[in-house]
Amino acid sequence: MIDRNLNYGRHHIESFVYKSLPFDSVLDIGAGKGTDLFLARKVNPQAKLHALEAYEPNVQILSANEVSVFSADIEREKYPFDNGEIDVVIANQVLEHTKELFWIFHEVSRILPLGGKLIIGVPNLAALHNRILLAMGRQPSSIKTHSAHVRGFTKRDLLKFVGLCFPDGYELVGFGGSNFYPFPPVMAKPLAKMLPNMAWGIFLLLEKKRPYNREFLEFPIKERLETNFYLGPS
Repeated sequence: MIDRNLNYGRHHIESFVYKSLPFDSVLDIGAGKGTDLFLARKVNPQAKLHALEAYEPNVQILSANEVSVFSADIEREKYPFDNGEIDVVIANQVLEHTKELFWIFHEVSRILPLGGKLIIGVPNLAALHNRILLAMGRQPSSIKTHSAHVRGFTKRDLLKFVGLCFPDGYELVGFGGSNFYPFPPVMAKPLAKMLPNMAWGIFLLLEKKRPYNREFLEFPIKERLETNFYLGPS
């Protein structure tokens, strides 16, 4: 039986947080109940934990566990942090739900200092089961029209996006896969380790390498993208 808890790649999140030491502050975008933030607390109990989360039951759980919670719209509002204020940003199983990727990466790149870390976890459009589904003329499970997902990601394309928008701005310092449909955990775990690019989910650790100056907002204008992406207030 498939264990969907593996989709969240918590072992990668914890490993990437360890690789991000030393750090003093962590922000989770779409923090849910705070599972990833609490992994960060396990690694560094003194770190300040912050969350962008709007679902009230989750807000209550986070607040009760001494997490600073903000309800900003991650796709259209400025994040409530100064430039370079946050050492580690986590976005786990969130980006596939969003349209305004340029704005999100703009804000994340603004609040991260040089050497800051960005941890990303997304469903893998190139997962083995998705490749098989598409070969059969069926919709990949990670981007079904009737689901909440509006974007599909592969490792290569996500890194290309970051590299084109913000050249030499980030370096990939960690990568892994988690879960492997349609296999049970005893097989899914080793398969995801051996073949991460075919796993259900992909997890990336990026390090900010140079100063940021609105490159993610300038890219859609420079490329004359016809979609009206949100690029900040007029």
